[in-house]
Amino acid sequence: MAENRPLFLGPRLRRLRRELGLTQAEMAEDLDISSSYVALLERNQRPTTANLLMRLAKTYRVDIADLAAEESEARKRLAAILKDPIFEGIEVSPLEVEDFAASFPAAAEAMLRLHAVYEKSQSALADETLEGREGNLPDPVARVRDFLAARRNYFPELEAKTGSLFNAAGGPDGFTARIQKRHGLKVRRLPADVLGGSVRRYDRHRSEVLFSDAVDAATLRFQTALQLVYLELSEDLDRLTSGKFELSSTEELARRALANYAAAALLMPYDGFRAETLKRRYDVEALARKFSVSFEQAAHRLTTLQKPGAEGVSFFFIRIDPAGNVSKRLDGAGFPFARYGGACPLWNVHAVFKTPRRVRTQWLELPDGARFFSIARTVTSGGGSWGAPRVEGAVALGCAAEQARELIYSEGDSGSAAPTPIGIACRLCQRSNCPARAVPPVGRDILPDDYHRASSALNLAEG
Repeated sequence: MAENRPLFLGPRLRRLRRELGLTQAEMAEDLDISSSYVALLERNQRPTTANLLMRLAKTYRVDIADLAAEESEARKRLAAILKDPIFEGIEVSPLEVEDFAASFPAAAEAMLRLHAVYEKSQSALADETLEGREGNLPDPVARVRDFLAARRNYFPELEAKTGSLFNAAGGPDGFTARIQKRHGLKVRRLPADVLGGSVRRYDRHRSEVLFSDAVDAATLRFQTALQLVYLELSEDLDRLTSGKFELSSTEELARRALANYAAAALLMPYDGFRAETLKRRYDVEALARKFSVSFEQAAHRLTTLQKPGAEGVSFFFIRIDPAGNVSKRLDGAGFPFARYGGACPLWNVHAVFKTPRRVRTQWLELPDGARFFSIARTVTSGGGSWGAPRVEGAVALGCAAEQARELIYSEGDSGSAAPTPIGIACRLCQRSNCPARAVPPVGRDILPDDYHRASSALNLAEG
């Protein structure tokens, strides 16, 4: 029945006309209709007929499917925001959403914009509450995250330079020899206590590069690659970061992040790593063993496969400690991380500490209905000798549910099981019945529980 509904393309038609630089009268002449009819079409007071669609396609060489798809996308966006728990208790049927988007496109767009502003204001309030920084100084960590996210964590200049350096050195086994021969530096391994707790030190005066003998093989390979990056790609790192940040500390953090990116690219060259990734269906443990890197290093590298025409699955990445503090985060796959604070406690990245070094999977659903697939596992750093401090952490790698079938971890999992409902963070999550809630969301009052206790630790007033 829905297939016979009239097709209203007013806003799309108006946008097309403006993009072509035409007046209503000029478009009417092109399509052999009256200018008043064009005006009615643009105001959605007349449906677009099949004959007119054919004339539009022939006259302006446009894909009608794209025009219709834009309308469908508007309906999807509207349906998504109506799933926000702030609208809890208001039942809006799919047919109502369709009618509203089709019949009142301007009002629908206004609602979408208003909700976008609401989300930004909620985030801003949460940031202000959580941080309370003096002087409104920019947060260096957040600025670097934004810098990486804006480039989708992909830097073609560094990929090209590390590819050339990889070939010149003859692969990872030749990195140490290149440091010695090309740069005239002696490479030595010393006890950790001699290095004062450092894992790597470049001694310019003695022309030495020193590595701790307490680090494991994967860390040693990475630190060797990192030192080679600093020796040969320092100018490239400066060019990519110099003058782009307000604070020198932010610039230094960004430079360090790009150096780590380049070291990973040096150990796992893009084309070879992507080929193995597809062959092994994103098996992180198998990739780590293939390239002699750690689980975390391989998982991190997967987030950088964004070369145009040779992309991989779009991943987001997070690393936390047992207390839930976020020590590393890479935005991607459309996952809306909270700008500050930890992750939702219902996400199993917190539970993997109970099953060390075992990969666990989970389907996730955000309040707006967006679904994701996540894998999580513990990782360990430090140690190496009796009494040496050992730090346990957990990393999670995730993608949009639509791409999960490309991952080996989804084999035998139909995805039909109910996903775990998670939020971005307690202060930004409007779900009123969450049993894991720690603090009330921004903008919601707490109700007394003298006579009623909800499943959540907090009774919340309606938004």
